[in-house]
Amino acid sequence: MTTTIYARFTVAYWCVLLAVLLPYACSYLAKFRDFGKPRSQGGYDNNDPRAWMARLDGWRARAVSAEANSFEALPFFIGAVIIAHQLGAPQTRVDILALLFVTLRIIYIAMYVAGLPTTRSAIWALAFFANVAIFLSGWH
Repeated sequence: MTTTIYARFTVAYWCVLLAVLLPYACSYLAKFRDFGKPRSQGGYDNNDPRAWMARLDGWRARAVSAEANSFEALPFFIGAVIIAHQLGAPQTRVDILALLFVTLRIIYIAMYVAGLPTTRSAIWALAFFANVAIFLSGWH
């Protein structure tokens, strides 16, 4: 006898996709103003993007930093969601916490770009604790 198991794409899994897209949104934010502008006039340099980004300042430089931090936050979030699912954590709890994490990360990016370091750090901590809660939600 064969048993068919139907897996469903949970809200938390969709949140993983959103979290993966956040660093790219930051990158676009830093670059969009200079797309189509000639390199000789400071336009985006796809031949040497890292050097071009290193010359940015102000909110655009902070957007690049938010991009890097968003990539850094991904492994723990992805791992926490997978582990919570594997351990059979209550799905509604995991979904709510994953939505909270992504929402806080969006606010974090906004605070980073706006140049509000104290608020940004507080939001970072809240997102980190939401992630810890996801990770521990499967603990019985």
